[in-house]
Amino acid sequence: MKSTAYNIWLNLATLPGLGTSRLAKLSSVFRHDQVDEKQLDIILSRFPGELRRQVASLIFQRDFVSSSEETDQALQWAEKPDNHILALIQPEYPALLKLLDNPPPLLYLKGQVDMLYRPQLAMVGSRSPSPQGLETARQFARSLGAGGFTITSGLAAGIDGAAHLGAIDTLGSTIAVMGSGIDVVYPAKHRHLAERIVENGLLVSELSPTMPPMAQNFPRRNRVISGLSLGTIVVEASMRSGSLITARTALEQHREVFAIPGSIHNPQARGCHHLIKQGAKLVESTDDIFEELPALMSFYQQQQISMTNNNLPTSMGTAASGTTPSFPGLDPKPSILQSEKGNQKDPVLEAVGYDLTHTDQIVDRTGLEVADVQSRLMLLELEGVIRSDRGGFVRVG
Repeated sequence: MKSTAYNIWLNLATLPGLGTSRLAKLSSVFRHDQVDEKQLDIILSRFPGELRRQVASLIFQRDFVSSSEETDQALQWAEKPDNHILALIQPEYPALLKLLDNPPPLLYLKGQVDMLYRPQLAMVGSRSPSPQGLETARQFARSLGAGGFTITSGLAAGIDGAAHLGAIDTLGSTIAVMGSGIDVVYPAKHRHLAERIVENGLLVSELSPTMPPMAQNFPRRNRVISGLSLGTIVVEASMRSGSLITARTALEQHREVFAIPGSIHNPQARGCHHLIKQGAKLVESTDDIFEELPALMSFYQQQQISMTNNNLPTSMGTAASGTTPSFPGLDPKPSILQSEKGNQKDPVLEAVGYDLTHTDQIVDRTGLEVADVQSRLMLLELEGVIRSDRGGFVRVG
């Protein structure tokens, strides 16, 4: 059964007037199902009077029983097979996404939840691409997926759909971040694709399951696509494409942006050419992306170290100081294989057997936090010493 804190958070997430930025600040007061009352007082002092009263009333109902209608509906939805709700206050919340100043307070998930903890690359582009653009998206997604990257996109027509199709049956598979509720597939022609993704990938939305698609929700979706990913690949995009918004949010999140060039006569290539002029990495093959892997993984590891040391989302400190977080003096973790050669055995690797081992078993065997185990598993998989299989992991060699 979910904790009282979890139920309180569900109600906070649906409270009118709070918004994602305020909820992000409030998330920092929840610690192991307890509330840091001193920090809460500081945060609430900046809220309007009535909102302050409502939030305090919700949080301090320790024996929380009643809930809003929307919360009740969400909990009922999560009882169905393959459906899950992940809250910002939970340790399993994706580390990279938690770095945003306004991370989604709730993630509604349908499908294979372990996808969230694999290394992701976003792929976006035009809704009306050229035939060559569609084929490029499929080929890149297939190749990157075979290399172990999960391809994350927005389930839209055009490049998004091609990216999902290219990656769906590969080792990395695919994540679709939706601009509608999970139960309302948009565009409707992608219903079958969404069903396939549930079987071998993951559907994600920060919106309640029955929310219809609305224009204002798609920029919000774009920040989640780039926020989950180590980098964003733009395949084809006009100068007015929403894909450029995703690329901009990726840059704001200090993530890598890759752009595939096209013909100077193709209006759908102008957005990519603009990004390249602005400093995006020009990509002609997947090798150009794999070359950036050490830097991408170094970035991921640094964020993990910072969040572990501070025990709170880095975005909390960013919101308070108004400055961009930096990580001076933090070196990337050594290669897992290097650690083995130096007789410093990695406890997570030691906990993975040659038969199927699930994440909860590894957590039990190591005594480490879930988020730490998940990040180490991702690195071990990239090193090639383990592989994911049927919802768990198997040691290789």
